[in-house]
Amino acid sequence: MENKVVLITGSSTGLGLKTSVLLAQKGYKVYATMPNPEKRSELEKETKEQNLSIAIKQLDVSDPGSIQKCIAEIFEREGKIDILINNAGAGFLRASEHTSEEELLHVTDVNYLGVVRCTNAVLSIMRKQKSGHIINISSVGGLVGQPFNELYCAAKFAVEGYTEALATYLTPFFRIKFTIVEPGGISTEFANNVYKTVSPDAFQEDIYGPILQQYADSVRKRPKEELERIYQSGEQVAQIIMDCIENENPPLRARTSKWSNEFCELKTNADPDGLKLHDRLTKLYWGK
Repeated sequence: MENKVVLITGSSTGLGLKTSVLLAQKGYKVYATMPNPEKRSELEKETKEQNLSIAIKQLDVSDPGSIQKCIAEIFEREGKIDILINNAGAGFLRASEHTSEEELLHVTDVNYLGVVRCTNAVLSIMRKQKSGHIINISSVGGLVGQPFNELYCAAKFAVEGYTEALATYLTPFFRIKFTIVEPGGISTEFANNVYKTVSPDAFQEDIYGPILQQYADSVRKRPKEELERIYQSGEQVAQIIMDCIENENPPLRARTSKWSNEFCELKTNADPDGLKLHDRLTKLYWGK
């Protein structure tokens, strides 16, 4: 591990927080970032309770200046960035037809463009190092479209294609590794916030309201044993991320549970970890 430097976005709560804590426990030099450092209290509480060292910095994935400033400060202090975990994201549940332009831009900005901005900002560092690992937190929604999640799914589909394409040349020529982590449900604040995006009037819309209500009810009324199969804790998904980091030949794609594998299997059975396609493309273009 050699005191590797890790930058994690969206670390104030949920998966980002749990991943920051786990990596710090394992001895990584962790820079946990968030748009508003005033929301650092939960992370600071866990850090103090476990006597961990985690540097907390301001980084807003929607603000290119914020990204550049944060990464420049980390590089100036450490002289390297070994691992970037693009974790920041925002759920969104509503019919596309009834989505405002502002909402559309926000979902795309946080879930996709933020990944591109942060990745671009570290690539010159990792290229010169001839090493690095970029882990993009996607979702089963990056492989399978789901009702009323079309804008969120579209952004995650974009993350999947972006990452897969980068890996075709940055891995063989610059030894930069890429992994897309694809959780199903996670029992964190993220899941709670998704339903907060549904305005009360969404269920009253003439055409889609009753269908959205039916969808929401079907999710809420699932049996307890099924929900336990679908939803993982933030700690469980963080451990999958850790396993990918410590794997010498990490998967390009990693689902995080038996349920998430089953949910996506019609699309993934031929190449579960994405490495067969990656190898085929690198041989096709570079003969490697």
